[in-house]
Amino acid sequence: MAEDNKNDVQAPERVRYSDEDLKEFKVLILAKLEEARKEYDSLRTLINHSASNGTEDTSPTFKVLEEGASSLNKEEVGHLAQRQMKFIQNLEAALGRIENKTYGICRVTGKLIPKERLRLVPHATMSVEGKNMQNK
Repeated sequence: MAEDNKNDVQAPERVRYSDEDLKEFKVLILAKLEEARKEYDSLRTLINHSASNGTEDTSPTFKVLEEGASSLNKEEVGHLAQRQMKFIQNLEAALGRIENKTYGICRVTGKLIPKERLRLVPHATMSVEGKNMQNK
C-alpha cells in the first residue's frame, strides 16, 4: 500500500544542478575568466602606456589637442577596465557558488535558472522570471 502512495506523489522539482552539470559550468566559467583576465590586462596596459604617445617634438597646439584626446581615451579605457573587473569578480563569485553547490539557483524565485541562460550568462544569479519579478 505504501507503494501506491509513492506513485501518486509527484517528483519534487530539482533544487540544484548535479555535480556533472556543475563541472560543465565550471569549465565554461574558467575559460571565460581566462579570456576576461587577458582583456583586463590589455586594457590596463593601454592605460599605463598611453602617456608616451610620441607628441614630445610636435607643435604645442597639436600637443594640447592630442593630450585632450588621450585623456578622453584613457577615461573610456578606464571605464572599460572597471566593467571588465566587475565581470571577473562576478565570474569568480559564480565559481564560489559552484563550490558550495548553489550555482544556478535564482536568488528571487529559488528555482533553477535554465541551462541555456547560464551558458550565455554564466554569472547570472536570476532567471528571466526572477528578473521580471524584480523589475515590477
